[in-house]
Amino acid sequence: MSAYFKNTPVAIMLFQDDDLLLSNHLAQCLQDHLHFDPSYLIQLAQSATKERHSAVTGCNTCAICNELDEFAMPVLCSDDQETGYYMVYKPLDETQHLSSLTLKSRASIDHVIKMADHERNSQTAMHASELERKRISADLHDNIAQGVYSAIMGVKNLGTCALSESELKTRTLAIADELKTTLSEVKDMALDVRPSVLDQFGLFSALKTLAQRLQTNSGVTISVLGNAHPEELQKTVQSALYRVAQEAMNNTLKHANASEIDLLLIEHDHFITLQIIDDGDGFDVSSHQAFNGHSLGLHDMNDRIKSLNGIFDVQSDPQVGTTITVKFPVQTSKGSYQHV
Repeated sequence: MSAYFKNTPVAIMLFQDDDLLLSNHLAQCLQDHLHFDPSYLIQLAQSATKERHSAVTGCNTCAICNELDEFAMPVLCSDDQETGYYMVYKPLDETQHLSSLTLKSRASIDHVIKMADHERNSQTAMHASELERKRISADLHDNIAQGVYSAIMGVKNLGTCALSESELKTRTLAIADELKTTLSEVKDMALDVRPSVLDQFGLFSALKTLAQRLQTNSGVTISVLGNAHPEELQKTVQSALYRVAQEAMNNTLKHANASEIDLLLIEHDHFITLQIIDDGDGFDVSSHQAFNGHSLGLHDMNDRIKSLNGIFDVQSDPQVGTTITVKFPVQTSKGSYQHV
């Protein structure tokens, strides 16, 4: 155990009160390299701990903070510049006043944070997919299945009732109308899930088709403009862009009282942006928790895009309108991806 502690690839220091009891080889090397005082570091960490639980910070009753038994903070040089290392403070034995400081590179902690964010975004995307499946199931049961059942019952009744020619014609036309309505609902569901035009002709054409359909149904002017070649994006990214555009426009039509919506799909040197701009009511972004309680919502849109390594941004002002911007890197001629 002693040999493991001495040679472990993580810098560890053990303290009792403010006194350094023990440190391993890597911690000693970092101390020589960064010129820090271990006693000062432990005092700094203890002070930060007290501040986190102080009534002055307004968080002394915060359940989350009270449950935390460790946290990370940057290690600074004498000129207050960050060293590229974080110290992780953890109380070990309160009765003996024992604690530890573990020094970790910023890159390693950032990697852990990025992995945690990716896991959270993936779970959110899975949750959104599950909600979507439930919505489709409900639509199939409440609309499609009921329409088909009604048509079946109508056909059965044709053979069991003595009907005049005019009555037979009337009922036949009613059944035909029921089936046409059901077929229309099936087509609308297919467009909502994944439009065939997206696979056949690409994102730009799919957005134009979507815009035309929504404009016809709502009377709101919707324009699709741009110079982008979104076929350079992965299929999953194109689908995500389509879904965000669909959600954003539907929310605008339901809630924003807009008279015009513009979709801009623009290609830059190393990335593509999609902007959905409306001249509707707008809202205060800082206090707005969900774009629409019955749909993905702003947070879920954000997580859906971030799960694919994209950037999601919302700008809005009351009585001015809303602009949603989504940005994705595109593949360069060398076959690598340029991060924005």
